[in-house]
Amino acid sequence: MESFPLLILLAGLLVFMFVSSRRRMKKQKAEQEKKARETVPGAEVLLQGGLYGTIVEYDGEDLDKPALVEIAPGIVIKVHSQAVLRIVDPIEGAVTEDEFIEAEESEAEYVGGVADGEITSISDDDRAARRSTADADRDDKDRPAV
Repeated sequence: MESFPLLILLAGLLVFMFVSSRRRMKKQKAEQEKKARETVPGAEVLLQGGLYGTIVEYDGEDLDKPALVEIAPGIVIKVHSQAVLRIVDPIEGAVTEDEFIEAEESEAEYVGGVADGEITSISDDDRAARRSTADADRDDKDRPAV
């Protein structure tokens, strides 16, 4: 009977340790995902050894693949991808690979439109857009009020 409160206390401690370790693991995973999103070419990083550099190449999916970090102009070193301790200066508005591919596709459409004669130049596009806006404004003024 005397050991019953001790067993309850031990069970409570075990539950507390389990819950706190799960919370800590979830927090670490969120931090790793955030670091992987921010580790893009051009981002300034601090490496485990205390070196500062700029990411040249980093694969967030395959962490066994080494990252290329430029530590001085023209000097690129190869480090383990997990050697990136933290992001010092995250790139604002960094272009992801998907956004880059979309931009290339839209550029290909534009080049194709120019080659077909549908588009002559960006300034012609602007003029056409202004003309259609002006026409729409004139049409609204010419219509009788309902």
